Formats: sequence, C-alpha cells, structure tokens
Amino acid sequence: MIGEFGEGVRMLLRGFGTWRTRPGLMALGLVPAVIAAVLLLAALIPLALSLGAVSDAITPFADGWIEPWRGLFRGAVGVILFAAALALASTVFTALALAIGDPFYQRIWRAVEADLGDAPETDGGGFWMALGEGIRLVLLGVLVAVVVLLLGVVPLVGGFLGPVVGVILTGRMLARELTARAFDARDLTPADRAALFRGSRARVLGFGVATQLCFLIPGGAVAVMPAAVAGSTMLARTMVQRAALPAPPVPPPPAPGATPAPLPPPPGASPGAGSV
Repeated sequence: MIGEFGEGVRMLLRGFGTWRTRPGLMALGLVPAVIAAVLLLAALIPLALSLGAVSDAITPFADGWIEPWRGLFRGAVGVILFAAALALASTVFTALALAIGDPFYQRIWRAVEADLGDAPETDGGGFWMALGEGIRLVLLGVLVAVVVLLLGVVPLVGGFLGPVVGVILTGRMLARELTARAFDARDLTPADRAALFRGSRARVLGFGVATQLCFLIPGGAVAVMPAAVAGSTMLARTMVQRAALPAPPVPPPPAPGATPAPLPPPPGASPGAGSV
C-alpha cells in the first residue's frame, strides 16, 4: 500500500523529467496555467482578505462569547473556509487550464506517449470534451468544498480533518481528470476505467495527493501543471499495463443436438452452388 502510494508520487517526479527531453514543449504548457492562475487569484485574494468579516457574519451566535474563545472559534472557521476555497480552487484551476490549454497539453501527452512507445493512434477528446470534463470537475469540486465545510465544524478534530480530507478527495479527482485523455485515446469504457482505478487505488491517490499539495504552494500550480500532464500519461500507461481488463464475452456453445449454423459460401460461389 505505502509502496504503491510512493510509486504514484514518483510518477509526478517522472513528469518533471520531461523538462529534460522536451523543454520547449513543457514551457508552452506554462502559458495556459499562468492564465488560469491569474483568473483564480483575482477571486481568491479578495476572499482571503475578507475571511475575518465572513467568519463574523456566519457566526453571529458567538458574539456574546468571551475572549479568547470567540476569537479562536472564528479563526478556526476562517481556516476551514479557506481550506474549502482552496479545494474548490484546485479543481477550478485544473478545469480552466485544461480547457484553455487543450492544444498545448495534447502535444505534451502525445510526445510522452511517443517517447514511451506503442502510442495510441487517436488523440482522445478535443476542446469540447475537455470543456465538458472541466464543468463536471468544477461541480465535483463544489461538492468537495461542502464536505470540507461540514467536516470542519466537527468539534476538536474538524480543523485538522477538513483540510486533510479535502486534499485526499481533490487529489483523487485531479488524478482521474488528468488521466482521462490517455484513456479516451484507448477507447476504454467506463467499466474498463473503473477496473483500472480499483486495481491502482493507492498509486492514483499518491499521484493525486502529490499534485494537489504542489498546487497549494504559491506558484506551484503553474509550475507543476505541465509535469502533471506528463506524469498522468505515464500513470495511465502503467495502470493499463499492470491490470488485466475483462475480456469480451464469449458466445455460449450450441446446445446438445442443435443444428450448427451453415457456413457462408466461399467468395465467388453462386448462390445455388452445392445444392442438389
């Protein structure tokens, strides 16, 4: 379990290794990440500056509490609100970056596939698929933010439990989203993907948590995004290679005494050939 988790972390580190072989392409991958980060910062900075006022507004019942309990409680509420906002911001950032930078990230994905060999023939989804997946990711991010807020109000452990669960859930979502292109290109069905994720839970979680923690570092989301795309491509390939997907169903044998279906006539034979 721990070894598999560590292997997922190493996948992200291997993604950084792509800078050595494809520096120009990886540098292009920074452009959409910068645009997405600027858009998000425009929303996050005002929120961070107003956390105190927001905490006071949603906890009017604490107005009569004596200090230091009122200050400690409202400070904890502010931390929980910011943790929920960061969980949502990570998913929104990823969705924006993938939608804006689809041509750039597609080239990174294709280059990694080509370098590793046996690349799929198709390119998977395009801009509209990336946009649809991005909307779905944002909606899931809202759900995670609500979960973080609810866990945050648990007495004593909420201030710790909420952010930790937020990182785990958000990291898992990021890993699933970033591996989607590699799976789309291989025409894997939802059942196939579910089987792959079941067989590599710890590895997927290790990659996702490492990516999410890097996203929480100031400027980390921009620097890590190209490496995350490259690393997720490697992760998807290892998941396919190490898990045996279910084989297509085999038709049942004919029942005893049943007349077998006639064989088709050979090419060029007349319809009446072989008849008496």
